Amino acid sequence: MYDIIFISYGESNAEENYQRVKARYPLTKRVKDVKGIHQAHVKAARMSFTEMFWVVDGDAHILDSFNFDYKVPEWDLECVHVWRSRNPLNNLEYGYGGVKLLPKKLTLGMDLTKPDMTTSISNKFKAMEEVSNITAFNTDAFSTWRSAFRECAKLSSKTINGQVSAESEARLDTWCRLDAAVSFGAEGYMGAIAGKKFGLEHLSEISKINDYEWLKEQYETTFKNINDSLAVV
Repeated sequence: MYDIIFISYGESNAEENYQRVKARYPLTKRVKDVKGIHQAHVKAARMSFTEMFWVVDGDAHILDSFNFDYKVPEWDLECVHVWRSRNPLNNLEYGYGGVKLLPKKLTLGMDLTKPDMTTSISNKFKAMEEVSNITAFNTDAFSTWRSAFRECAKLSSKTINGQVSAESEARLDTWCRLDAAVSFGAEGYMGAIAGKKFGLEHLSEISKINDYEWLKEQYETTFKNINDSLAVV
């Protein structure tokens, strides 16, 4: 009923995830390697021929039980819909990394300067209870660190429109617990701690979390400092 658009930016499992969606929905379109999260979603909106369009992130492993068949009531056509996603690092289930259903017109005109893309499109937001996918971001050290850093910076800075403080703090606390048993758990933990600190101390610079080149520099600096410290010991 609505266009499905897969957005990827260098995720190692993007091709596999894209083909998984396309096998079930052959008309799925793709936005690939567009610099800037907001800009990638604007391009997706331009590619859509329907008034609402689905967005699937590059690291989203869509569950077999999820179907792209939701019909938006006429009174919700300016509302951003976000389904839940399961986090493989800490088993949290909320909108982070979940499938989205966005209004095309409002996405084209969204504020490109806001740190959180999803809540900068419309003042109407609907959290859907169904789990749509697993956000499989922990495929390598940098991707895991980056994902944890970005989300925890947003949670700690409290810059997401409409976020509930107690809920955000509980999620932040869960992100900041180390589970070395999961793939790249240590990198996720370090990213979460660094992101939390950045969000608390650098509110005026929070938009940097959408600059992937800057994030890469922060990651490399962090691990260089760790390796230098170990060398001294």
